[in-house]
Amino acid sequence: MTLEPKVYIVGAGPGDPELITVKGSRILRTADVVLYTDSLVNDELIATAKPEAQVLQSSGMDLERQVEIMSEAVQAGRSVARVHTGDPAVYGAILEQMVLLKQRGVAYEIVPGVSSVFASAAVLGAELTVPDLTQTVILTRAEGRTPVPDREKLRDLASHHCTVALFLSATLAKKVVVEFLAAGWSEDTPVAVVQRATWPDQKIVRTTLAQLPADLRAAGITMHAMILAGWALDPGLVDKDAHRSKLYDKSFTHGYRKGVKSGE
Repeated sequence: MTLEPKVYIVGAGPGDPELITVKGSRILRTADVVLYTDSLVNDELIATAKPEAQVLQSSGMDLERQVEIMSEAVQAGRSVARVHTGDPAVYGAILEQMVLLKQRGVAYEIVPGVSSVFASAAVLGAELTVPDLTQTVILTRAEGRTPVPDREKLRDLASHHCTVALFLSATLAKKVVVEFLAAGWSEDTPVAVVQRATWPDQKIVRTTLAQLPADLRAAGITMHAMILAGWALDPGLVDKDAHRSKLYDKSFTHGYRKGVKSGE
């Protein structure tokens, strides 16, 4: 099967080569040119590209060079798989690519992937939206060299006291703790950190808000880590049977099932 000549921005998933979507895998195996984020995407996955494909690493290229390569390929009638880690919509730096591709009249399509936030939740055995505990997940990052908008300061976001997923923030753990405590979080709030989720060398740290900087330092974690914070990360929840949903409650009526009252 041949692909339409355009740029396919493909989410490769978090690391495990089996966690790419069926569509993403098909595109990767069929594309004429593969440009991938070599520092983050599993080489085992890239090895599935067809033998005659031109396979290029993006780490040594600036934005303009990447777009030039992709544009020239499409204009020559070739298909391009631009392979990103996780899901390209979250910290994927794809908008800037799409802007330049559009300026050049080059067609593109986005293929979603499994984000590291959900891969991390899976390896932790955690549900991030627990009934009667939290129904919101905030995906954000601590402010470092890359600024965040004034209305998205970590302290303000943390004031919602829901589950918070922090990308790209392992080196800013002390700042994270200060902001969360200022937002009223307790020092014993559960925190889980997953480095390189689903890779063979995956590392998991379970800690508390107060101990987060020390435990990250002890584990030697400074990058490629997802920080998940909030009471949904309490590993003891699985032993309590205290947070059931309405969906499967036998007394709850919905469009597919009539609830049964107690005693009936």
